[in-house]
Amino acid sequence: MMYNPQLDTFICVVESGSFSKAAEKLYISPTAVIKQINSLEASLDLKLFSRTHRGLVVTDAGQSIYNDAKYIVGYCKDSIRRAKEAMDVSDNVIRVGVSPMTPPAVFVELWPKIQKIYPDMKFQLITFENTIENAREILANLGQNIDVVAGIFDETMLKLRGCDATEISREPFCVAVSIHHRLAKKEKITLDDLKGENLMLMKRGWSYYGDKLRDFIAVKNPDINIVDFDLYNIEAFNRCENNNEVLLAFKSWESVHPLIRIIPVEWDYTMPFGILHSKEPSEKVRRLIKAINKIKA
Repeated sequence: MMYNPQLDTFICVVESGSFSKAAEKLYISPTAVIKQINSLEASLDLKLFSRTHRGLVVTDAGQSIYNDAKYIVGYCKDSIRRAKEAMDVSDNVIRVGVSPMTPPAVFVELWPKIQKIYPDMKFQLITFENTIENAREILANLGQNIDVVAGIFDETMLKLRGCDATEISREPFCVAVSIHHRLAKKEKITLDDLKGENLMLMKRGWSYYGDKLRDFIAVKNPDINIVDFDLYNIEAFNRCENNNEVLLAFKSWESVHPLIRIIPVEWDYTMPFGILHSKEPSEKVRRLIKAINKIKA
């Protein structure tokens, strides 16, 4: 996967604030930097900078390109890294995608039992960042650079992401709060405890079970203020901690943020947890699925 290398220069200019400072960082002349930016503007048919007596000012179009370029460059570099790693993977190595929201602990627990069934099976951990783009790209293309990801799921989410899953357990919905929050010392939380709190829930349509819980809260305790957000990632946990809000979460995420405590709630709402994989899994992933189902039986 390739991208226009002029994007690197463009990003450097935006972050440096001038052509000359960018040139110093890139070890090229200011003239070469200007030529690359002019060429990029011409190829995109967009004005990326306004040249004023006060210096460079990024245009609205330039800011939009900058935001996307950061993702494009990062994703392409990650893609190349994963491709190189894939070259060294044998037919017995399961490539496990790992992120703060998809910890590998389940494989540590299952590993001894899986090895008894398939002694030749091995795991390789491949880290990735939780972004909306990665959630879409990685899960829709499981089997290419990453074979499986451990995490929560349901039919709504699987349809949205274009993948399949094998259930290992049912995980109860909990809540995450800052260690300084008034509820942090509780061992279990009731619905009444959440009165007047801002409860962060993934936006409607992400999960069938999440939407059921949302509807239950709206009926049983409308004094709880539901706040929508777009994606479970470290930023969601930072927001929870910084704003002293309450975040719907799962016990397996206890290690995501050092200033967050995850507490069970007195309700009967759970969500499937297991491994997410391609709708047409490879032979080695089918073997893994078979082993998990045998262990569960």
